Amino acid sequence: MTAYEVDGVGVRLMSPDGPRQILRDVSFTVTTGEIVGIVGPSGAGKTTLLRVLGGLLSPSCGTVVLDRQLVTRPPRGVVMVFQDYGNALLPWRTVARNTALGLERHVGRDERRRRVEQALRIVGLQDRGSDYPWQLSGGMAQRVQIARALALEPRVLLMDEPFGALDAMTKASLQDVLLRVQLQTGATIVFITHDLDEAIYLSDRVLVLNHTPGVIALSVPTELPRPRDQLTTRELPRYLQVRHLLGQALRGEDG
Repeated sequence: MTAYEVDGVGVRLMSPDGPRQILRDVSFTVTTGEIVGIVGPSGAGKTTLLRVLGGLLSPSCGTVVLDRQLVTRPPRGVVMVFQDYGNALLPWRTVARNTALGLERHVGRDERRRRVEQALRIVGLQDRGSDYPWQLSGGMAQRVQIARALALEPRVLLMDEPFGALDAMTKASLQDVLLRVQLQTGATIVFITHDLDEAIYLSDRVLVLNHTPGVIALSVPTELPRPRDQLTTRELPRYLQVRHLLGQALRGEDG
C-alpha cells in the first residue's frame, strides 16, 4: 500500500529579497512500512520538504496525500524527531516522564505506563526510566526522544538529521536501533541525512534532492538484504554501487 503520494509540490517562501522558490515540482511516493532517506546539499530544501510531509508547512502548489487523505495540517499518527535532542528533553522530568509527555492529556495512567515501558524497552532504556536528562549521554538522550515518538504509536516517523550531532560509534548504534524500531512497529520512516553511508545503510530507497530550487534528481532502491550489519552490509557490491550512484548525482550539483 502507498503511504505518501507527493505530486508536483512546490514551495515559495518570503525572504528579505522577496519571494524565494525552495522546492519545484517534487513528486514521489512512499510505500507503507518503507524507510526512505533524503540526501542533498545544504539549501536544497530537505527540511522544508519534511515539514510539508508533516503538515507543518503548506505547499505553494501541488499536493501531499497520506493514506488517501490530503495533508493540510499535521496528520494524526505522524510524529517528527529532530536532531536537537538536548533542547527536546525537559531537564526537570525523568526519562519516563519525558517519554510520556505527548500522552498526558489523552491517555489514561495505566495505558500511559504501558506505552512508556514498551517504548523504552524498544530503544534499550528500560532500566533508565528514573534518570534525568543530565545523567544521560548524547546517544541515550536521542533514544529518549525516539522513545517519546514511539509512545505515540506513530504510523509515520519523520526524522530531521536524527543522528547528525553524534559520534560515529553512537550513530552506528542508533542506526541499528532505528532498524529494530521499524521491524517491531512497522512504521513508515522518512529521514534526512547528510551522511551517504547512513542513508544507504538504513534505507529501502534513497532520494537525492538537488539544485536550487530543490528537485528530485535521483531515486535509488538500495535492494540490500535484511537484517543489516554495520560491517558486512557496507561491504556488499550493491552497497558500493548505490554509493557510487548517489555520489555521482550529488557531484552533478557542482558540474
